Amino acid sequence: MTLIRPATEADIPAILAIYNDAVLNTAAIWNDDVVDLDNRLAWFAARQGQGYPVLVAVEGGDVLGYASYGDFRAFQGYRFTVENSIYVASAARGKGAGTALLGALVEHAAANGKHVMVAGIEAGNEVSIRLHARHGFVETARMPELGFKFGRYLDLVFLQKTLG
Repeated sequence: MTLIRPATEADIPAILAIYNDAVLNTAAIWNDDVVDLDNRLAWFAARQGQGYPVLVAVEGGDVLGYASYGDFRAFQGYRFTVENSIYVASAARGKGAGTALLGALVEHAAANGKHVMVAGIEAGNEVSIRLHARHGFVETARMPELGFKFGRYLDLVFLQKTLG
């Protein structure tokens, strides 16, 4: 059974491995360079300092994936809007960790007074788009050739869900 819980510093090496795998092997993260442990520790501390969650999906002691949300844009008018990030280890994809993490993020954001959650997803990532659609997210924008990775331009799809 998959357990969703707040991440701890002890989870950061697993989060780092999942993040770097996504950088190297997917278009889910539009960075070309992997990061080190200090980078992920700083990211984790920043999320905590801003009061934003970092959740992990754990099964049998193994971290299957992680998720968080943060500011959509850093202007006061967006203070009730957040953007999510969900990453699942390659061996755990398609087994429910992403669904559990997204459900927990939506519940957390709604309970903390957020009004809208946004997801920015590479247009070719149909699995993530379907995952978000199953949770009530609707496509609100499609921006062609906004990013570049793996020698090609990437389209960005924005989906959003009103939380309450």
